Amino acid sequence: MSATESPAAPFFHPITVEPADIDFMGHVNNARYLNWVQDAVLAHWRGIAPAEDVASKAWVALKHEITYRKPAFLDDAVIAQTVLERFNGARAFYSTLIKRGEEVLAEVQSSWCCIDAETLRPARIGEHLRAFFFPPAP
Repeated sequence: MSATESPAAPFFHPITVEPADIDFMGHVNNARYLNWVQDAVLAHWRGIAPAEDVASKAWVALKHEITYRKPAFLDDAVIAQTVLERFNGARAFYSTLIKRGEEVLAEVQSSWCCIDAETLRPARIGEHLRAFFFPPAP
């Protein structure tokens, strides 16, 4: 993000807690949170990037750092609030909060690699995308 860009707006992705998400302790298994982050990041990309970029690019996770705060349970209304913090070359860096109402259940910092959907090799994130994700400052 440059001085002439606004910060990226948070993207809200609703989550349905399924019976299969529940572990032997009666709450959502920790591994499911990573699926939720992936779902939110991919929905963010698909919802904002131009169709030709969505069709020609894919994403792979490089790293997740997760801090669990509180458990989630079946029938909880959960949302993933994700923000694209920056991108550089083929990498994108996201910050995601998994929330139940105002309660933060987990905080996740993740990095992703953009790949060419055909060759499966890393692909630079085009500068033309910057305006879609980081609008010009007013």
